[in-house]
Amino acid sequence: MPPRRASLPAARCVASHAGDRVDGMVNKRERAIAELYAEDPQRADRLVFGRTSGATRRGFVTGLAAMSAAVGAPIPFARQMPRGLMPLALAQDAEPDPLPSGQRRLSFPGKDGGLVLLRDYPLVAETPEHLLDDDTTPTAKFFVRNNGAIPDAVADADAWKLTIDGEVNRPLEIALGELKRRGRAKTLRMVLECAGNGRAFFAPRTAGEQFTNGGAGCAEWTGIALVDLLRTAGLKSSAVYTAHYGADLGRPGDATAVALSRGVPIKKAMDPASMLVWAMNGAPLESIHGAPLRLVIPGWPGSVSHKWLNRITVRDREYDGPDMVGLAYRVPIKPMVPGGKADAGNFKILEAMPMRAIVTSPANGTRYPAGTRELRLRGAAWAGEVEVQRVDISLDFGATWQRTLLARARNRYDWRRWSGSAHVPADGYYELWVRASDATGRMQPHIAGGWNPQGYGANPMHRIAVFIG
Repeated sequence: MPPRRASLPAARCVASHAGDRVDGMVNKRERAIAELYAEDPQRADRLVFGRTSGATRRGFVTGLAAMSAAVGAPIPFARQMPRGLMPLALAQDAEPDPLPSGQRRLSFPGKDGGLVLLRDYPLVAETPEHLLDDDTTPTAKFFVRNNGAIPDAVADADAWKLTIDGEVNRPLEIALGELKRRGRAKTLRMVLECAGNGRAFFAPRTAGEQFTNGGAGCAEWTGIALVDLLRTAGLKSSAVYTAHYGADLGRPGDATAVALSRGVPIKKAMDPASMLVWAMNGAPLESIHGAPLRLVIPGWPGSVSHKWLNRITVRDREYDGPDMVGLAYRVPIKPMVPGGKADAGNFKILEAMPMRAIVTSPANGTRYPAGTRELRLRGAAWAGEVEVQRVDISLDFGATWQRTLLARARNRYDWRRWSGSAHVPADGYYELWVRASDATGRMQPHIAGGWNPQGYGANPMHRIAVFIG
């Protein structure tokens, strides 16, 4: 019998505590365990598992029974559960594949109905982790991040023109059709990731769209290397930075404003994997993904991979466009107090994206038949400019870790697909944790670190809950 998706149980188990004495009687207030853990994890631990870490066996068993009732199953590895950790099942709604409060699914032509809509305008939607289970992310499942209005589709894509100017010896204007004919087209499978991916994991909450892990995808991109066109234009010795412009206009409150304009250092622009692309997954780009021409600058935030591209200006200094100054796409140089006031002088431009690993199968909330003793697992991992060296999984709240099998990357900036199996000792509630390690020896953190006002760079370990029996 195959596993099935199941509702994550609502936290109905309650803990009572004494309140104020009213008219000689004790007023007892009952509160759901989930609420207690969200408000004060340590206090919730005391109420559920005993008042101190040295609680009696009887107290532990009583508390464990309460917690098991709350999550809806026995917890075989309860003794390894870190104090203050809110079980994932208690943080979920009682519906299969739950949506955060107030959100809904994206309804858009050509898009999978499972994408989570984060904003109507500009259109933003992320892909739940279990929909990223393909080696190559289908276009129908690829996340959407816009900063303005989607331009009208063009009747003749090959007539679309791109201008290269600024610090070049031979400014040029070239039509897409000519670019296809004269260029050396290639196809690379590469991750594209929103700068704010993982933002929802920061506490306190930051500004911006509240992505979890789904502001990313790994597609096959077809086009030419940007460096080929820059060499044709002939970079001057003064060339330092690029500035990218597109046909999209409109910010919330100002329909005539440039929606987005960013750039990269010349060294990154000259990376052979930085591409001008006109096809995605073997088909012409769709309008929502930047047709007829876009940039793909892999390993860096998706905001520099400009859609509907019509101009690249080479600059003699770091680009100072509207999305390159202030706190936009910048992270602290020195750590700041979460929720504290930002000092603009302490910020630098966000460049390489952080390491991340996700579980793509099973899906969060999957229920397996009673007696299942082996779980087959898989997922993906990527690490910006560096290489993922290993991915480890844990079923006992991080007490022990098991190495997974990593598939080879097709090319640089491809994600690494991982797979493995894990033995479980009994029926019950389990949390699967996954973490990646990169070539420098760094590992993903347990919680989101490096808090910043715009919510960039959050990459805590991914957790899912599964039930057996």
